[in-house]
Amino acid sequence: MSVAEIVEDVRLRGDVALDEWSLRLDGVAPVRATPTGVVPETAVLALADRVRRWHEQQWPADIRLEVEPGVELERRWVPLRAVGVYVPRSLVSTLVMCAVPAQIAGVGRIVVVTPPAGAPLVAAAAALLGIREVWAVGGAHAIAALAYGTDTIARVDKIVGPGSAYVNEAKLLVSRDVAIDLPAGPSEVVVVLGRGADRAIAQLELAAQAEHGPDSVCELVDGADLERALEEVERRAPEHVVLLGEAVGLAGRIQNAGAIFVGESSPVASGDYATGGNHVLPTNGWARSVGGVGLETFLKPVTIQRLSAAGLAYVRPTVEELAAVERMPAHARAVVR
Repeated sequence: MSVAEIVEDVRLRGDVALDEWSLRLDGVAPVRATPTGVVPETAVLALADRVRRWHEQQWPADIRLEVEPGVELERRWVPLRAVGVYVPRSLVSTLVMCAVPAQIAGVGRIVVVTPPAGAPLVAAAAALLGIREVWAVGGAHAIAALAYGTDTIARVDKIVGPGSAYVNEAKLLVSRDVAIDLPAGPSEVVVVLGRGADRAIAQLELAAQAEHGPDSVCELVDGADLERALEEVERRAPEHVVLLGEAVGLAGRIQNAGAIFVGESSPVASGDYATGGNHVLPTNGWARSVGGVGLETFLKPVTIQRLSAAGLAYVRPTVEELAAVERMPAHARAVVR
């Protein structure tokens, strides 16, 4: 059965379908995950602290402007009410990358879904962060439950987190009905080997990304000609770019990449696990148009417009002229008070 059919089945039949697909694909019914896994508490809290400090700096500014006398516009940022976090099996670092920014933003409900095999570990890490709603269910059926809701798992306003090709397909399918962060996964890296670079370090970077699975994309680009290398990176728009040797000079010129790691002392693994920069990043060319998860992922802007009687009179001619050319007479009448 296809991902689309699984998603539609859960949408229509709720918990019944969710249980059936969980038993068929995971071997167990979906349950609240128990926090019995043994987590490296010091490392998890150190990462959470760095993620918190970095994302606290990302608050967008609320703005207010009187564009004309008596015509005031305001734009303010508010948190989402409920967010679903998909955490691939046992990836506690991904939990931190998604949950901590959501907490900073003030999201009211954070619900985690994760494959059963690693659920106790993820639940234990979630408990360290103060998150209690963790479900041992993964795959496309988990995404559908978050998107449409069941009697067991209430629907959310947005789904975030990386996953397999099946999870990403499910996220894209449900994005008609619920917001998603971005398609994230399978993992990608492009290593640009500039003049003077240590090839052994390049091999370490490729091996680290290949560890994510057989569908990982690991590419080495010859950086002897920096302009050609830049063109290649921009064309690929990869999740991660590593710049070695003289290629470090390209860092400020690359536009199409999820994250850029500059120099021999900046391995991608440091960003995955330790620096606090978010590792939920666009893949499959999506870096041409979107960036990785940040604080704004868990916020939305609301626009407020206030007009005084004098302000309305000031803008009325503009409305009337445009309404006339667009053949919207009710719009013109609506500004006559």
